[in-house]
Amino acid sequence: MKNEYVMELFDIQDKVIAATGGGGVLVGAMARGLARAGAKIAVLDIFEEAAQRVADDIVQAGGEAAGIKMDVLDKASVQAGLAATLARFGQVDILINGAGGNKKQATTSPDLSFFDLPQDAFQWVFDLNFIGTLLPSQVFGKQMAEQGRGVILNVSSMNAFRPLTRIPAYSAAKAAVSNFTQWLAVHIAQEYSPDIRVNAIAPGFFLTDQNRFLLIDEASGQLTARGQTIIDHTPMARFGAPDDLLGSVLWLLSPASAFVTGVVVPIDGGFSAFSGV
Repeated sequence: MKNEYVMELFDIQDKVIAATGGGGVLVGAMARGLARAGAKIAVLDIFEEAAQRVADDIVQAGGEAAGIKMDVLDKASVQAGLAATLARFGQVDILINGAGGNKKQATTSPDLSFFDLPQDAFQWVFDLNFIGTLLPSQVFGKQMAEQGRGVILNVSSMNAFRPLTRIPAYSAAKAAVSNFTQWLAVHIAQEYSPDIRVNAIAPGFFLTDQNRFLLIDEASGQLTARGQTIIDHTPMARFGAPDDLLGSVLWLLSPASAFVTGVVVPIDGGFSAFSGV
């Protein structure tokens, strides 16, 4: 009886999840984990081969998935991604806005001051993280509004709580994602359906292709000074592993959080709670 209750509470069996940035490290882990919980996954990524690799992993493990090429900064491409998801699975229940990242050219350093950051690099990072959340929310959100139900899960960051040094574009964009999450949760519940929920997770420090150069010295494999500072300010004293996201994500996507909307949940090993003293 207890197991049945828990399974029902967190049930996402046969839910169709569209995950942008699905070919990446973190969202790829989410996709694989949610497929193990019974969901059907549309793995959406601008890099089609990366999306297909994740989809193949899911299928080989006995799940159901499709790799679909989609550019989150091109509305026509997002519309095509929705159409492909509907053609393959017949519905879409959940959108994970996971596309995002940073780049070296938008990061301050001893060789690149804030005053000299290239506008195009700053704009690229901001657009990828914020506009890349906005456009899929419009396209997939409209589908949810028409069907009267759905869940949108955005991916914010610790940078939205306290902006980190050196990455102003990424910090600004993730702050925008958090604010937009709250705005959209209210708007879509009031104007379209209270059965459409919008929340976000705010991961702490996970090693990805985008931030590895900041946290790990490529030559020695040792922590950089920045990486060590992060560990020193994380009470759990480690970087997150991708699977550390799965419990919170499953909660936010499932009936277990049926009365939760407009929140941004830190998954950070205690980083946001630690004052430093």
